[in-house]
Amino acid sequence: MLVALAATGAPAGAQTKLTLADAIARAREDTAGARALAAAVDEADARIRRASSGYWPRVDLAETVQRGNQPVFVFSSLLAQRRFSAASFAVDALNHPDPVTNTRTAIGIEQTVFDAGMTRLGVQAATLDRDMAAATSDAVRQDLAFQAAQAFVAVLQHEAAVGAADAAVAAAESDRQRASARRDAGLVTDADVLAVEVHLADVRQMQIAAVGDLAVARLQLADAVGLPPATPIAPIAPVPPPDPDDSDALVQEALANHPALGQADLQLQLADNRRRSARAALWPAVGAQGGWELNGATFGSQRSSWAIGAEVRMNLFRGGADAATMAEARHAYLRAAAERERAARRIEVEVRGALTQLAAARARAQAGQAALTQARESQRIVRDRYENGVAGVTDLLRAAGAVVDAESRATAADMDVILRGVALDRARGRL
Repeated sequence: MLVALAATGAPAGAQTKLTLADAIARAREDTAGARALAAAVDEADARIRRASSGYWPRVDLAETVQRGNQPVFVFSSLLAQRRFSAASFAVDALNHPDPVTNTRTAIGIEQTVFDAGMTRLGVQAATLDRDMAAATSDAVRQDLAFQAAQAFVAVLQHEAAVGAADAAVAAAESDRQRASARRDAGLVTDADVLAVEVHLADVRQMQIAAVGDLAVARLQLADAVGLPPATPIAPIAPVPPPDPDDSDALVQEALANHPALGQADLQLQLADNRRRSARAALWPAVGAQGGWELNGATFGSQRSSWAIGAEVRMNLFRGGADAATMAEARHAYLRAAAERERAARRIEVEVRGALTQLAAARARAQAGQAALTQARESQRIVRDRYENGVAGVTDLLRAAGAVVDAESRATAADMDVILRGVALDRARGRL
């Protein structure tokens, strides 16, 4: 099983080298999720152009051909074709007209003259929606980048786990040889050898599990950065992040750059836009229309006519709906203002919390390395004592287990430092 799992790895030269910065950049730009975000922004940008069309006149062309003997149709068609005559007033001709064909070509033009700024507010709302889509895209890209960083660190951690498991297997095999030599010398019984072999079997199982976990972690990393799942990736361990700057300065940087606060600002602007749109709906709307058409029994005999006009439309009463709409918009604005304040506070808490967690991770990493050094030295001493007959096999196995545990904790702490640094960048709006 171990050989089969290990065989999935590619030679070092065939592997794709990947730094943490590369993983983050690829997750932000080269994944399917990133392309969907870019399309969402383009989609919102198209809505701006649609809203801006309200500034331009609407021009419609219609081409129709009709035939019938319906009295009103015949009457109006003859008038439109300028073929109405005195004979057309005959009662029998009015009630039972002969069928008439009318071909009609019409061009209609409508232009808004005044709408109390509704078109302008619509364009502004569409622009804010586009900006909101961009801010949302930035926020989601940060999530994609952080997920890629988590997958990247997971591969490093599993690689370290495989290395620790390999070392534990080698150490257990050495201990088995040591116990076998003492048994052959008649200094211990078979029980010591059997105990070490049980321990060896345990660490070999741990080794197999670690190799399997590493294979899965590499698949997840490839998916997170937009590479084919079978791509062999060799992540390059990053340098631990430097000590952060002053916390107050980091908070101010986050308030200036964090996409969540940008979203809250845009929500406030959208709420204000809806509030002004609700007021603008109370004003009259003025529009102009014009039309030109051709009518005839055939296309070649068509006669032209035209009409122009203007319209003023004003809402007088809608059962209190306008007042309710304005009240709704006013409360929505107050809610957006409160949400903006809450977002700013949440960002400050996130930054200061990330700083605290990074400091704690650094302390754990230092303690983990110290504990690992002590565990290895303790194992060396216990082995010497075992060979001299001073310590028993239980002490030998306990020391070996302590090294495995210490390596696991030290590796986890080192990887946590890297991930906490990425989390701080995310809180600062720099990811």
